Amino acid sequence: MKKENNLVNKQALLRISLAFVMVFTFTFVAHELRSSNAQTSDYPTRAISSTEELVEINVNEGESGSAIAKKLFTAGVVESSQSFFRVAINDSRATRIAPGVHLLNTKISAEQALEQLLDASRMPDLVRVFEGAWNSEIFEMLEKNGFDRSEIMKAASNASKPANFKVLEGLLFPAQYSFTKATTADEAIETMIAKFEFKTNSLPLTSDPMFSAQKLLTIASIIQAEGDIKDFEKISRVIRNRLKVGMPLQMDSTINYAIKARGSIFVSKKSTLVKSDYNTYRKYGLPPGPIGNPGIDAINAALNPAVGNWLYFITVSPGDTRFTADFAEFNQWKVLYTKNRKAGAFN
Repeated sequence: MKKENNLVNKQALLRISLAFVMVFTFTFVAHELRSSNAQTSDYPTRAISSTEELVEINVNEGESGSAIAKKLFTAGVVESSQSFFRVAINDSRATRIAPGVHLLNTKISAEQALEQLLDASRMPDLVRVFEGAWNSEIFEMLEKNGFDRSEIMKAASNASKPANFKVLEGLLFPAQYSFTKATTADEAIETMIAKFEFKTNSLPLTSDPMFSAQKLLTIASIIQAEGDIKDFEKISRVIRNRLKVGMPLQMDSTINYAIKARGSIFVSKKSTLVKSDYNTYRKYGLPPGPIGNPGIDAINAALNPAVGNWLYFITVSPGDTRFTADFAEFNQWKVLYTKNRKAGAFN
């Protein structure tokens, strides 16, 4: 938590902001709203010209509504901080304001200010890290946003990893990030790692008697890649059951990671023979590290598997994933999957 607080201070100076998932609570001091001297005047709603000069409003993660309102007033966006208070507390969408740098017009109504703060297109230089993204894909996103490739790779190599984690894969937390031109590659990578620490700080990643924090993150990454959120806890149980009985995991997602194939549900027999430590058809046990960057739901599922004796699962059609401990039943479902795939159900 101490490192997260330090990062927030650095973000305020460098205008590096985290986005997509935030803990955002509006706190209001009662006497501010009741004070007879409070200025609640509001600019009228007006037409916005595309040629108008914009101001930057930097919203930090966890920042209170009163602090944001004061920033808007100080920057000349709204006529009074209280006007934004009143709009925000009456609009539940205000809790979804993303941390980051927002470009807003000046001298606009409080309602317009809220709408602009909710408009993702007003956040420059966004890097959207999706759940399950490989580090290599994240590096490509950073490069497309103006970061130098060599500096990205240097930053990744020199990144300081949290205690109990040996590899960087899995530590770049999926979120929406807003980096300004002044942001260095080191700072961008550090921001993503700090986000991971912040989101997992309260989770018992070091308390599992069977798996280390590194292995739990590896399990979470497989869960993320293998199914829908509604099936995460069952997939988690299948992984644990297979490891318990000494059965190879045989997860197609680990093959796809090894050969860097994204988007195909079908894995050929030839692919299952690839020589890689991430090939869980040839290698027993977990792969040497995560196969992507899992989100918080997959991490929770790794920690909290469902109760069941399942050893097999297969998605026979989109949205229909089935679990069983019976290999014969699994083979029946596999025939149905093959039929549906050839009919184009997964296209």
